[in-house]
Amino acid sequence: MNELGNRAQAVATLLKDAGQTIGVSESSGGGLISACLLAVPGASAYLIGGAVTYTRTSHKAFLRVPDEALTGIRSSTEEYASLNARSVREALGTIWGLAETGASGPTGNRYGDAAGHTCVAVSGPIERYITLETGESDREANMWAFVDAAFGLLEECLNEAE
Repeated sequence: MNELGNRAQAVATLLKDAGQTIGVSESSGGGLISACLLAVPGASAYLIGGAVTYTRTSHKAFLRVPDEALTGIRSSTEEYASLNARSVREALGTIWGLAETGASGPTGNRYGDAAGHTCVAVSGPIERYITLETGESDREANMWAFVDAAFGLLEECLNEAE
């Protein structure tokens, strides 16, 4: 099992042992967070679902976030990631919500964030968010770095909530 597989296994064990569930919203991670969680046997005990909310259309459809909720909030920010984490948790009725939003590369996004920028948020008994700047333009490497950051933040919150 690779390092991210080990991180996913650790998070899965914490969720299963606590009898807790999670929903995932990711954009520039492209579904890798959900894929890593699903790769752990027994994922149906804790992973209720996930969505790649890469566009406003998918964001509205999957997370049911109305336009007015986004007033003064732009994508690829901690505030936006937090909104998405809360929204996926509420939409799926889970204990935890995990969201990622950013610019994987090779160029930055239309909001002025450089490639390698992401914001990750956790919503649940503990709410927390982080920003990661890899400084790299490699799209795939950034996507994996984003997943690693998401698992790190989630594991920290799960351990703190015990």
